[in-house]
Amino acid sequence: MNPLDLISPLDGRYAEAIAPLRDYFSEFAFLRDRVRVELDYLAALSKTGLIRPLSESEIHLLQSTSQNFSLNDAEAIRDFERETRHDVKAIEYFLREKLQATTLNDLLPWLHFGLTSEDVNNMAQAISLKDSRDAILRPALEDVLNHILEFVKSYRALPMLARTHGQPAVPTTLGKEFAAYLARLKKSSDEIVNHRFEAKLTGAVGNFNALHAALPQMDWFAFSADFVRSYNFEPNFVTTQILPYDNWIRYFDALRLANSILIDLAQDIWRYISDDYLKQAVVEGEVGSSTMPQKVNPIDFENAEGNLGIANALFVHFTQKLSISRLQRDLSDSTVRRTFGVALGHTLLAWTNLVRGMKRISANEEKIKSDLTIHWEVISEGAQTILRAAGRSDAYETLKQQTRGRVLTEADYRAWLEELDVNDATRAKLQVLDPEQYVGLAVQICDQVIQQTSEAQSIH
Repeated sequence: MNPLDLISPLDGRYAEAIAPLRDYFSEFAFLRDRVRVELDYLAALSKTGLIRPLSESEIHLLQSTSQNFSLNDAEAIRDFERETRHDVKAIEYFLREKLQATTLNDLLPWLHFGLTSEDVNNMAQAISLKDSRDAILRPALEDVLNHILEFVKSYRALPMLARTHGQPAVPTTLGKEFAAYLARLKKSSDEIVNHRFEAKLTGAVGNFNALHAALPQMDWFAFSADFVRSYNFEPNFVTTQILPYDNWIRYFDALRLANSILIDLAQDIWRYISDDYLKQAVVEGEVGSSTMPQKVNPIDFENAEGNLGIANALFVHFTQKLSISRLQRDLSDSTVRRTFGVALGHTLLAWTNLVRGMKRISANEEKIKSDLTIHWEVISEGAQTILRAAGRSDAYETLKQQTRGRVLTEADYRAWLEELDVNDATRAKLQVLDPEQYVGLAVQICDQVIQQTSEAQSIH
């Protein structure tokens, strides 16, 4: 189909941006990974002595069947499914047909032996979640972190008027405000990267019933654990027919928190652009408005905000739906799980747009400085605290009377200080107060975050 005909913008308008995820969450990928699990399972059974060992050529045949899985193979499975209306049984029939003319013909009864469909499905989807994280999402998130890190480095010492409740407040530095996002995002990134996925191979209601009935002498706990761990997953032995998805939900929650942090960042950047604290690069040929030629819109951050919201709405639904199942199983989770790629697609698209936007912004240092220097009332916090340290019990009230609801100029502050009855040491501290210098330990905080993030990135 022409991309212009597709309903989903991920497959149409944004197809190029999210293309890397297709290899993990397309219907083709899901079929391919389930074929892999089925064939890996057959090979694993052969190593136990329950069935005859495989020759090197037979091992190679299984591997090549999995690795060379093609669109024609996928279509063949779909043909079987049109008759069975059961996708995993269709895969089994496909593999039987594929292998019946080979030396593996005698092992066909052992395909899908003692398994339930969910043993195959949960393993395949855990593969897609883990591999997409490692190959696609992790590098994309590191790219976001690196661009914020470079911004913090560039503006770690640039004084800026802070705002609390939208009002002028104690000064900070531009870099420090981005460092706060960097530190938060790094913690979420660590949770995402270090998450270990669970999977299960426990049978129709989680008790190994069929396997134990057929071969009670076999240690199915050990076999299941070894098979699940061969994919670098953690085995879960206490299941119903389906894997309890709590472990996967924790992964989605980590992604949702990272996305929420980035929504916060995108909205603040939007405000800084609106206030002219941040300038956007003008790109030749781009248009900001169909009617207003002067416009340079923060579209990358707006696009990111919208896509992060869509992704998080799906992640919330995953938490609500996948933590609940009627008795031993129902199929309502299955259709939801097929949308994992949609949530991750909107996430990847948002992260990509954030990076594009970050590349185009820089500080409007002149505007930032001019706003800061006309608001001398913001140093009243420091002044009243110096007076408190000098023993003045009316320190807060004195500054409140001078500053509340007023814009204080430097001349106003100096005039107040001239009339103030304090000792020389206290006066000296008050005299050096200046909005551009009154940034506390903001630079040191930036340096700590820069060091911690840089060290972590170098390790990875």
